[in-house]
Amino acid sequence: MPETAEPAGLFHDGAGHARCAWCAATPLYQRYHDEEWGYPVADERRLFEKLCLEGFQAGLSWLTILNKREAFRAAMANFEAETLAHFGDAEVTALLANAAIVRHRGKIVSAIGNAARMLELRREFGSFAHYVWRHADAAQQGRPQTITAQALRNMTTSPASHALSRDLKKRGFTFVGPTTMYAFMQAMGLVNDHVQGCAARAKADAARAAFVLP
Repeated sequence: MPETAEPAGLFHDGAGHARCAWCAATPLYQRYHDEEWGYPVADERRLFEKLCLEGFQAGLSWLTILNKREAFRAAMANFEAETLAHFGDAEVTALLANAAIVRHRGKIVSAIGNAARMLELRREFGSFAHYVWRHADAAQQGRPQTITAQALRNMTTSPASHALSRDLKKRGFTFVGPTTMYAFMQAMGLVNDHVQGCAARAKADAARAAFVLP
């Protein structure tokens, strides 16, 4: 008998758990999908780390960056903005020699500069988390309650990601284009883009319902 085709946008593991198809490649990717992607985040360090790593991802796959995430953390002061903002020429030179990360001068310099900008933004809004989550309502406007695989393929930006991108650029942030910011919103739980039928979708919705806005 022919094998039953997987529903569009999903795959099932050996235990029968349905997941978004994009995470099928490795167990690490599946853990990231199950435990992180789409769940709301208020932690300052994690939000800033994701902003930086999405910048490093530009032109690459997220799996490439995820595989290097621990090396990035070790090399870039665990993305503690207070420390990273003070990196200078010596640190940039060391990072460019570090084969465990993405050795792109523009992206490295961007992350350091964005750390300084983030500290400024924190002083203005009280926290980076508060600033980010001010965009949550706009991120949800006009969105379907469930996301199909076809819709997700077509949804690489949104009005909210364009607005967040514009505002961050105005404040001096770099590598924060609207596609990058939409990926950031997806990952940090401002929107729930687990596709219809994915077991994590309801869990992400429940986490969002219990989430206290910062």
